[in-house]
Amino acid sequence: MKNKIRIGECILNYRKEHGITQGEFGELLGVSTQAVSKWEREICYPDIILLPAISDLIDVSIDELMGK
Repeated sequence: MKNKIRIGECILNYRKEHGITQGEFGELLGVSTQAVSKWEREICYPDIILLPAISDLIDVSIDELMGK
């Protein structure tokens, strides 16, 4: 069975729980608001180099982000 990548879902949930905007989240990672929006809508995924920073920021493992 194939696991679904959950990055967008995790980012959206984190942002809502902490009351921060896509722009604020993007600033924390050095990316644009548009990039965060695309991740949340699963149009695309963040660059692999950002996964450790995203994982640390939202306090989930990279495995969890990747649906494992």
